[in-house]
Amino acid sequence: MPAPKPVKALKIPGVVPPEKECNDPNCPWHGSLRVRGILLEGTVVKVRAKRMAVIRHEYLYYDPKYKRYARRSKKIHAHLPDCITVEPGDKVVIGETRPLSKTVKFVVLGKKSG
Repeated sequence: MPAPKPVKALKIPGVVPPEKECNDPNCPWHGSLRVRGILLEGTVVKVRAKRMAVIRHEYLYYDPKYKRYARRSKKIHAHLPDCITVEPGDKVVIGETRPLSKTVKFVVLGKKSG
């Protein structure tokens, strides 16, 4: 029986490493995918395609003409490793990575704790 792979220590506040193990090469915890750039929080909208989730990211935009803030949102496609299980409605943290496909440039790091 092979020894379990060690989990990388990603220093991301509010995210705990997954308990399951996976063989996904594009997993930031068990594979060789590096997380770089920005970290975002959002809500899972869909989990339909294999290893892909749609995340809704809400943010505030300052409109200088009217001197007030407006609430905006965008949908982001993110890679979903096998070791992380999410359902629609879960709050997750996603991180920017290299382009994995035409539309997928983020990876799900885990559920938001707290």
